[in-house]
Amino acid sequence: MPSDVPGPAAPTAEILVIGNEILSGKVEDENARYLIGELRQLGVSLRRIEIVPDTVDEIAASVRVGSARVDHLFTSGGVGPTHDDVTLQAVAVAFGMEIVRHPELERLLRDGYGARLHDRDLRMADLPAGARLEYGPGGAGAIWPVVVVRNVWILPGVPSIFRRKFEAVRELFRAPPIHGRALYCRAGEGEIAGALDETVAAFPGVEVGSYPQMEATTHRVKITLDGRDAATVDRALAFLAARLGDAVVRTE
Repeated sequence: MPSDVPGPAAPTAEILVIGNEILSGKVEDENARYLIGELRQLGVSLRRIEIVPDTVDEIAASVRVGSARVDHLFTSGGVGPTHDDVTLQAVAVAFGMEIVRHPELERLLRDGYGARLHDRDLRMADLPAGARLEYGPGGAGAIWPVVVVRNVWILPGVPSIFRRKFEAVRELFRAPPIHGRALYCRAGEGEIAGALDETVAAFPGVEVGSYPQMEATTHRVKITLDGRDAATVDRALAFLAARLGDAVVRTE
């Protein structure tokens, strides 16, 4: 049987969650969990999730490495007016940029806060030089744009605001979909490992995952097959099912 080869490289992403409150367990992260599902639906391949403290040098190091490794790096947290909000400063350090007051964002803050604006709130308008404001396909009708530096999308830590901002720009990341299939098997992983190896070798453009299901009563292993080409994924599923034979409980 001829081997299927991978198609063009798909867009890749990483998520950098920033905050001592996450690392200490004071706050449970919701943003990375949300973004995992969104990126999957958009066809973006998520490569890594990292959590770092509110430390400029550590954030800067992760931004510098992560942005070079993937197409899109999303940060979560550290963009408010208080002492521990250091993400923008860290991104500037990562790329050797100065921090400057962004006039458009300052205007938005003044208009949005009105009489409630404090001087410290204006820190949120101090951005790395060269940063841009992205409103998404809807244009400037969205009051609060996303700050973008190169391929780094800087998002807030508050889940409701994080989601609202990402929803405004999400269509900018849409790529060819990821097609997924699943096979449920009554045999254990050791018994089926050879068949999995054969499938991986025959279909390098399909990602194969094997997950024991300890609590299931009808099967012992769930196998997933993901790829950009639906027909290739279907062929890989049929190839694997033929090798597992009677051990297959069902496919979907």
